[in-house]
Amino acid sequence: MKELRSPISKEDIQNLHPGDQVFLSGNIFTGRDAVLPKLVDLIKMDKLEEIKVDLDGSVIFHTAVSPAGVGPTSSNKLDIESSIPILSQAGVRLHLGKGKLKKETINALNIENSAYATLPPVTALLESKIIRREVVAFSEEGMEAMNRLFVERIPIIIVAVNGITIEDIVEKEKREE
Repeated sequence: MKELRSPISKEDIQNLHPGDQVFLSGNIFTGRDAVLPKLVDLIKMDKLEEIKVDLDGSVIFHTAVSPAGVGPTSSNKLDIESSIPILSQAGVRLHLGKGKLKKETINALNIENSAYATLPPVTALLESKIIRREVVAFSEEGMEAMNRLFVERIPIIIVAVNGITIEDIVEKEKREE
């Protein structure tokens, strides 16, 4: 398995392929339906410094953080998927979640040298890989607040990178049979 540590560079992304299994370590931010539109609004108003969050090379995990643990939520919900292109422009290199993304979102990821990955829905395992956690913004959202998690070697699978998805590879293999 490959190893990836945040902050993630554009070169790191270029060396990934759909289907790669990766251990991810370092800081990752969390956000889902409630937080990501607020984060996008701050970016559009050029007010990101108000929450003192540096997105350059960052990872956004589409999840809430509760005492029960963390687990991926559907990334293709409107408020989440529509945030992916803007967050990628702002420097987010890796989006973690679950579900199929639209082709235009995959294209936006490719243009911005970002990637999309999924992780198994194994809340207990993920909880054991979180070394530290803190709320960094939007605390009024409770368990959906933006958190910074410091993780060590969480297992992820690259779904879309460099304009290619796992589905593209599967379709190509079917045509070659």
